[in-house]
Formats: sequence, C-alpha cells, structure tokens
Amino acid sequence: MRYIIILIFFVAALLTACSKTEDPGTTTAVKVANEWWVNYKTGDSTVKITTYNTASNPDSIWVNSLDTVGNGYRFACKVKIDMNSLEFSAQNSQNISVHKTNAITITNGKILPNVGHSRTNNPTDSIYLEVQYSDEPGVTYKIAGHARTMWDTDDY
Repeated sequence: MRYIIILIFFVAALLTACSKTEDPGTTTAVKVANEWWVNYKTGDSTVKITTYNTASNPDSIWVNSLDTVGNGYRFACKVKIDMNSLEFSAQNSQNISVHKTNAITITNGKILPNVGHSRTNNPTDSIYLEVQYSDEPGVTYKIAGHARTMWDTDDY
C-alpha cells in the first residue's frame, strides 16, 4: 500500500510539473508585424518590406526594406507607432542597413486593416509610407502595398 501511495504521489507531481501554466503572450506589435509586398513610385518593381517589434519599446517597431527602394538603397530603422490608429513615422532615424545613407525619415506611415488585396485578390491589410534618405534631400519615395498572405500564388 505504501508503494501505491508513493507511486500516486510521484505521478501527480510529474503531471503537475509538466503542465504549462504560463502564457507566452504576444508582442505589442502583433497587429502590425508582417511582411509586405510593396511598390514605390519611382519604378514598377514589387519588393518586400517587413515590420516587426522592437526589443523594449511598446510604441516602436522596425521597418525594414529587404530589397532596394529608390536609388538602390535599403533601409532598416525604428519608427514610432500609435497602436490605436496604426500610424507611424520617424524623423532622421538611424539606418542600420548596410547601404550608404545614414538617416531615414518616414512620414505618413499607416497600416489599414483589411483594405488591401493580394495578387490573387484575397483581402488583406494595406500599408503606405513615404521615405526620405538623408543623402537625397528633397526626394520622397512613396511606398504602398499589401500584407503577404503566405500563399505561394500571392507571392511575387
């Protein structure tokens, strides 16, 4: 009888130790983190950019062009975002991309839920932003597109 009680206690302790009671949750950027297929007004190319959370700022996200935008430049910078209106901007934000420009200004950034359409006309979120590189004063690249659906037929 003593062994049965010890066995029951051991099994109960083992099951309790293996249960997950913590919820890892999500980041504050869950509504805006995505990959985006975008075009910019200086060319017909469709390129990919990403938006994702920063490590510690609940009111900031990263915006990263995975391909060149504009005069052959890439950018990756932090922007301030209002999670209620989904509007974002940055003034002379440090460009951590490997390309030559040092600072990026992003204006009129906005994510519009369920306003865009994918390549195959699936409804998805839309994104718009205007980018200025510090070494191209007066030149503004208007970037607009839609969220990546992760369906192969929607990829460019």
